[in-house]
Amino acid sequence: MELIEQRIVKRAQKGDRLAFAELVELYKDKLFNLGYRMLGNPQEAEDIAQEAFLRAYANLNKYNADHKFSTWIYRIATNLCIDRIRKKKADFSLDAEVDGIEGGDMYSRLSAQGDTPEQEVVRLETRREVQDAIDGLPDNYRAAVILKYLHDLSLIEISEILEVPVSTVKTRIHRGREALRAGLRPML
Repeated sequence: MELIEQRIVKRAQKGDRLAFAELVELYKDKLFNLGYRMLGNPQEAEDIAQEAFLRAYANLNKYNADHKFSTWIYRIATNLCIDRIRKKKADFSLDAEVDGIEGGDMYSRLSAQGDTPEQEVVRLETRREVQDAIDGLPDNYRAAVILKYLHDLSLIEISEILEVPVSTVKTRIHRGREALRAGLRPML
């Protein structure tokens, strides 16, 4: 995959827009998911993904082929998320009222797939509590935890994305896990 990706990037660097469109197709869902996990808002996640691709396109000539393209694009998206979080602290929640949706919140749009109403309520409450706990983590811990456990990236990849030593990544993941454990203890 890396070799194919490198070829696509080289074509994109030479001005091939279709090659860049291939890169967008490869990473759009991953960047959306990253943005959604970090920001908790699908519109903002979409904005982050688009902005990350715009910045990548504008700076494609600065991309260093010694590193994986995925690491570079994740770094751009993660930094955009952290900037957005710092600029406006969580003013949107997944269980906030949404215009035009009867019942009102984003959770009401999820299908139950055969669960009883009681099971659905428990699952939604658990999901909200976990997301709230993740949202409550300091920015640097949140980014490391999301990249590790939700995107299944290696410590080295996370280190490159966050531009910190691997030992710092390990510390952030450990402390993030401990903070989540403490925040979720009442659920256990």
